[in-house]
Amino acid sequence: MLTFEEKLAIIESYPELERHDVSLGRVNFHFPESVMEKKTIVYHLHPNGNGFVYAEQIDDHYTVDSKGMVNIRDFSPDALHKIIKQSIESLSESEPFEETWINSEKQILKIVEDFDLWNVYAGDLLDGTYATYNAAADYLHQEGFRRLTDEVE
Repeated sequence: MLTFEEKLAIIESYPELERHDVSLGRVNFHFPESVMEKKTIVYHLHPNGNGFVYAEQIDDHYTVDSKGMVNIRDFSPDALHKIIKQSIESLSESEPFEETWINSEKQILKIVEDFDLWNVYAGDLLDGTYATYNAAADYLHQEGFRRLTDEVE
């Protein structure tokens, strides 16, 4: 089990988090840039090593309590880094990226970012999945498509 000081050092390595000392020596860390009303990432980190991280919006299989928190008492350094990063990302997400492309025959395809992948859709049908935006865009260029905004310019 990591000590209180070791957990603090890991959590404080995230400059986007703000420390808030609370009662009984406990510490909370807030994420002021959250896109949700939820701002607390780390809750009641205690000198005995107990504490919680917000994980309700994370797609991993964490067991969360009624407040959406996961107990981090026995987390390894890697596990603590992972859950904090995921928690920050879950409160940072904005609208998914979507871009419309068109060809000379006025057929329309869309590039949509989905869980770090780039999907190309023809209506509701998946046409292809790519690891990067550039790979998806290259495919569409090779097939004779241009971004819809390029057509207007």
